[in-house]
Amino acid sequence: MTPLVHGLARGLYAALLRLGLPLYLWRLWRRGAHEPWYRRAWNERLGWHRGSVVPGALWLHAVSLGETRAAAALIEALREQQPGLRILLTHGTATGRNAGRALLREGDLQAWLPYDTPGAARRFLRHFRPSVGVLMETELWPSLMREAERMGVPMVMANARLSERSARRGRRLAALLHPAARRLTLVLAQTPDDGGRLSAAGAPQVLVSGNLKYDMTPAADLLARGRQWRAGLGRPVVLAASSREGEEAALLSAWRAVAAPRPLLLIVPRHPQRFDEVATLVQAAGHTLARRSGWADAPPASAAGAEVWLGDSLGEMPLYYACADVALLGGSFERLGGQNLIEAAACGCPVVMGPHTFNFAHAAELALDAGAAKRVDDLAAGVAAAVALAADPQRTAWVQRSLAFAASHRGAAQQMAQQVLAQQRQPR
Repeated sequence: MTPLVHGLARGLYAALLRLGLPLYLWRLWRRGAHEPWYRRAWNERLGWHRGSVVPGALWLHAVSLGETRAAAALIEALREQQPGLRILLTHGTATGRNAGRALLREGDLQAWLPYDTPGAARRFLRHFRPSVGVLMETELWPSLMREAERMGVPMVMANARLSERSARRGRRLAALLHPAARRLTLVLAQTPDDGGRLSAAGAPQVLVSGNLKYDMTPAADLLARGRQWRAGLGRPVVLAASSREGEEAALLSAWRAVAAPRPLLLIVPRHPQRFDEVATLVQAAGHTLARRSGWADAPPASAAGAEVWLGDSLGEMPLYYACADVALLGGSFERLGGQNLIEAAACGCPVVMGPHTFNFAHAAELALDAGAAKRVDDLAAGVAAAVALAADPQRTAWVQRSLAFAASHRGAAQQMAQQVLAQQRQPR
């Protein structure tokens, strides 16, 4: 494609974003009714920042909770290799920003990633003047990439992944996205397949570095508390981990076919704004419900007798995995691509997954090969398999295989940190 076509695509994109700004702000306000962080620091969404900062921080963008958790391992490795490093963390969601606060040290900064208009991106970069920008996993914003190139900010995509489905969509927008990919200084891909697709999309330099999520260390206190909860229940626990819209209703329907006495069903929705919606679904299905938000450190006696628990809390996935005998992988039973199964394995929780794991295809296949996971055709089959595995006398072997699988693929964080730090430049 010619530079003229690229320029026209970029101009149309910027014009559409400007027209859509009122809708964007309205959506943030609506989400803020359930997640108050969305109604804070709106000036940052438009690239306006108060005060002044010392330039030269390493900027890392982790859009949401999953990316922020993975970024923790990278940030730890970066600090080990360059003590005194200052970090600028940006996010796009409230869950990501809340989780990111725990990663900050004195001198670090945190902000929203600005809306991707040229003006907002320019104001953001001029204010912070980072030494390098690191985009986690899949974030690629055309205006931001162009302004970073103009200001001499090297841009690295870390823990990068691109499914075949996303690559096909990207090819339809090649006039806009391929120039953005070409502006990346370096891509650190999770797998050879991801790297090949990113190279085809225009990334000039790609290294396969592994997956940071293998380097995530579950919090020991959460694991201990989850195991304590499980020991006090005296019955199996089946976890629906990071469930997505459409999956909970089908799960509750399939759950009715499970013979009594049923295991405890623990549902942890992927998105916190859906906690109340899922609670309503559980009660409408006729199940007694206990909500995690209704107790402190330990479930009360009333919760112990409930048929369904709702994990309506943030930052406690290791606790839920440790409490469960087996996990149904959210997002894999609808055409949503699946959620991260590596954290479950690191917590010693075997996984039953559906047919749709294209977002984490490589990890899913490795887990299957390692005997840490089982694949089924649909949610009804998943429920049956999970209930059987929870009561399987050989479950301990599944646990050991899960832990071994997670441990065998560690090491990406140190390699990525070395590559990122090598890209640093003095800010203009």
